[in-house]
Amino acid sequence: MDAVITFVNGLDPEWRKLYFETTNKPILEKRYRDWGLLKFLLRGIEKYMPFIENVFLVVSGESQIPEWADTSRLRIVLHKDIIPAKHLPLFNSASIECFIHRIPGLSEQYVYFNDDMYPVQPCTEEDFFVDGKSTIGFKMHIYSRNLYKKHARFSDRLARVAAGKKSSPIFIRPQHICSPMLKSACEELESKAGDTIDKSISTLREDYNYSQYLFLDYMRHTGRANNKGIPKKHFSMKVASAENIAAFLRKPTAKMVCINDVQMSEEKYLRYRKTITEAFEDAFPAKSSFEL
Repeated sequence: MDAVITFVNGLDPEWRKLYFETTNKPILEKRYRDWGLLKFLLRGIEKYMPFIENVFLVVSGESQIPEWADTSRLRIVLHKDIIPAKHLPLFNSASIECFIHRIPGLSEQYVYFNDDMYPVQPCTEEDFFVDGKSTIGFKMHIYSRNLYKKHARFSDRLARVAAGKKSSPIFIRPQHICSPMLKSACEELESKAGDTIDKSISTLREDYNYSQYLFLDYMRHTGRANNKGIPKKHFSMKVASAENIAAFLRKPTAKMVCINDVQMSEEKYLRYRKTITEAFEDAFPAKSSFEL
């Protein structure tokens, strides 16, 4: 079983230059801000997921590789390695996620992480795969009032078509945490709906995008995903205090945690980053083998 992480450092001057040259739009900091916490995700994987064989870090270019990363251990994947040149550069995580299964050498079973998701307690292989099936919770929805839910709705619609199921006003949404994926199922879906997926790719997020939920939904609709939630805690910095997040990290009550960034003042960002980083340092004081 492998792990895949998508990562962006929105403070990288080369990345910012390319972003403005390509989009001519302001940067939405909550989507691209680097909190400096990637090393703790790697420490968590090494400590609490010892069954992971390879960890792939997907970045847009060489300038995005963290200077502290041991690239002899951490397997770097550039966007150009998996995404057709006609779509590059891409600053849209929903579209980037549609190509992850193309990583050369990726195992059949892999766990996909955004860089704001962390294992904080011991995990087992059965937390992610049971009897060859992916294990993740799904919820049912009718309304899609925001962009995130719209992507979930569109993804479920296409997954149903590809799976040969009838359309439905109800759509499913996988829980917002790391995603246990089956490479063969992703390739199968691409063979059925590749042209449709390709037409949905956009430089920045748009209403009509699909996301990696498309592949999870397809696995669910074809009987290759169990509807069983991964034990996790979710924090949005819009409502959670830095102190509450730090307290959880020091004494976690779930195996996984997702800490979502939001638009905030520079003062709040610096305060939250200091408090949360200190808590992570307490939880994971030792370097991982992925660090120099």
